[in-house]
Amino acid sequence: MNDRPKPVRRRRKPLEAPVEIREMRLEDLSAVFLLGQKLFTAEDFPTLYRCWDDDEVMKIFSSDQETCLVAESAGKVVGFALGSIMKKPRNAWLYGWLEWLAVDPAYKRHGIATRLLNQLTTLFVKRDARIILVDTDESNHKALAFFRKIGFGHEIKHIYLSCNIDDHPLAIERKEALRENEDD
Repeated sequence: MNDRPKPVRRRRKPLEAPVEIREMRLEDLSAVFLLGQKLFTAEDFPTLYRCWDDDEVMKIFSSDQETCLVAESAGKVVGFALGSIMKKPRNAWLYGWLEWLAVDPAYKRHGIATRLLNQLTTLFVKRDARIILVDTDESNHKALAFFRKIGFGHEIKHIYLSCNIDDHPLAIERKEALRENEDD
């Protein structure tokens, strides 16, 4: 007999308007960027935060618009999935790369992320991808649980290293030159 308490499930508040999953359009870029900026903060995800900027969104959208999706409710972007097709050198296989996936916290636990990923998977299959790749920070337990539940596996750990080069002679020279220009 199991004496452990059952987990408490929060009831989902019903959504006021239906959510449509559609291909991202140029006019969605700003809303997608702002939602990502709200969710991918330096405090919560320092490595993701460093990569999230308007150039990143524009680069993915302009290189592979077909695999960029938004979730929209009542005219508002409430989630997105930004993907791309990747071909590795000396490999006949194509890979679908889920680069960014996000849902506004007010819309979480309504299946929106799953719907975005399912539609993106269909697009990858139609473009002959054989495997979908995704990465996330190892401390992002919610994302890991989501991806595992969907069927992702074969986890490989990787480590990011950094080196502060503010003390490099050229960096010091540059700072001094900037200070001199400000004083003029």
